[in-house]
Amino acid sequence: MDVPYWLEEPAAPLPQGRLDGPADAAVIGGGVTGCSCALALARAGLRVRLYDAREIAGGASGRNGGFALRGGAMPYDRAREWIGAEEAREYWRWTESYLDRMAELGGDAFRRTGSLRLAVDEEEREELRAELDALLEDGFDAEWIDEPGGSLSGRFTAAILHPGDAVLQPARLVRRLARAAADAGAEIREHSRVESIDELDAESVVVATDGYPSGLLGELEGLIVPTRAQMLATEPLPELLYERPHYGRHGFDYWHQREDGSLLAGGFRDVALDSEFTADEVTTEPVQDALERFVTDLLGSRPRITHRWAGIFGLVLDFLPVVGRVPAQERLWVAGGYSGHGNVLGLACGELVAEAILGRPGPQLELFDPARLVLA
Repeated sequence: MDVPYWLEEPAAPLPQGRLDGPADAAVIGGGVTGCSCALALARAGLRVRLYDAREIAGGASGRNGGFALRGGAMPYDRAREWIGAEEAREYWRWTESYLDRMAELGGDAFRRTGSLRLAVDEEEREELRAELDALLEDGFDAEWIDEPGGSLSGRFTAAILHPGDAVLQPARLVRRLARAAADAGAEIREHSRVESIDELDAESVVVATDGYPSGLLGELEGLIVPTRAQMLATEPLPELLYERPHYGRHGFDYWHQREDGSLLAGGFRDVALDSEFTADEVTTEPVQDALERFVTDLLGSRPRITHRWAGIFGLVLDFLPVVGRVPAQERLWVAGGYSGHGNVLGLACGELVAEAILGRPGPQLELFDPARLVLA
């Protein structure tokens, strides 16, 4: 039961090509960020080795909610206040372009459905209204839903429909990226833990482990805070009620149904918040009990639970990704810190760090500069 729903899908073995001699770039982490980075570097002609301590997609990329959402980890109106109106607008547009990129790369792992951000009370309703107003003012597509009906009736006071968002099978997506990287010449080393960058014969090294501690990041280590997210999946249900990503209570609750009718639900780490800032990838009774009660309430009856699992994401106090060269480390780069919003951001930031290594730094690097964490 502790095998994540996504990782049960069979996966064909990856090509086992090997590079002779040193690599131009070593990538540590076989999730969406690492595989995106390796693919971009390999297609640019670099000699790339990718290492993962487990298997491709075995970490957070195979253990998340399967949501593909535009934007950052903070609401859009807050982003305008915290980082500036122009910077927020460009950030959100950039993530929208990567939803399109994910559709291009993901094939049947990706499905546009739109997403619903829901208000559970009047306070959250007001917050959603402020975010919607900011989105519409800056020309983004969004729709207000007053007192959602159907299966949501009586539970939520309002919602924002984000029409361009999607659901995905995240493990399938990442495995496709890894295969494409291997086809482009990258060497993929699964079950290969890197203990020190000194053991890597590579001109550039990218640490792409997000919230999983690597021990490789020097003074940045621990500033991307490991945070546990727990989920469960039910047996297939007879009616498809929640095809879109649904998320409410400031993201503490999230759920959707797969095409086979299985309901996947996650969140509720706030019922035991002190215990969830951890890299221990196990489920716990308080959070799982809260999830099961929530699902039972949503459905009006207790379904059979088929899967329970946990994954680790990297939380950053300013809710911005951490991407760029590690301070005082000439050949060491990092990409992570997505604060639970990592599917689209991981794809984007993998390519962003690859482009920087190739001498084509993107404008987002200034906003995501790892040095800000050390100077704060």
